[in-house]
Amino acid sequence: MKIWKLLIPFCAMIVVGCASQSGTETETDGTGAAGSEGASTSGADSESGGSATALDSDREANLMDATIIYFDFDSSDLDNQSSELAKLHGAYLAENPGVKVRLEGHADERGSREYNLGLGERRAASVRSVLLVQGASASQLSIISFGEERPANTGTGESAWAENRRVEIAYSN
Repeated sequence: MKIWKLLIPFCAMIVVGCASQSGTETETDGTGAAGSEGASTSGADSESGGSATALDSDREANLMDATIIYFDFDSSDLDNQSSELAKLHGAYLAENPGVKVRLEGHADERGSREYNLGLGERRAASVRSVLLVQGASASQLSIISFGEERPANTGTGESAWAENRRVEIAYSN
């Protein structure tokens, strides 16, 4: 829950900084990354008065702290908050075509092993589709499902299971 308290002001800053962009939802192969980057940093600079490189590194650090997207029971649909987080990651990937991510799908222990592997894959595919819409390229993304095999919380009960229903966004260069 602590991460969401930090993420909400960050999301607001991104929305304000990117409000004037109209072409951020198109797929590119990196040709528009420099233009997008300039537009978002210039808007953010005018709001805060800080330097573009400081804002970029703050944005990247905050984004790297929020790399887990949670799901409801037996669902691969993103809620509004999770969708916004995925959009931020997609925009970052669009601006940084050399960066790659592995989307790791997970499920709680309920259900068969096979079902949970499929559910983890569907969850990762849902996140992938949002990233692609935001401009990330397919070559930047890979999917793997661990199903119930790598729980974040080994306890039982709804609070433990809720932590295990997730997609982790693992960055690499």
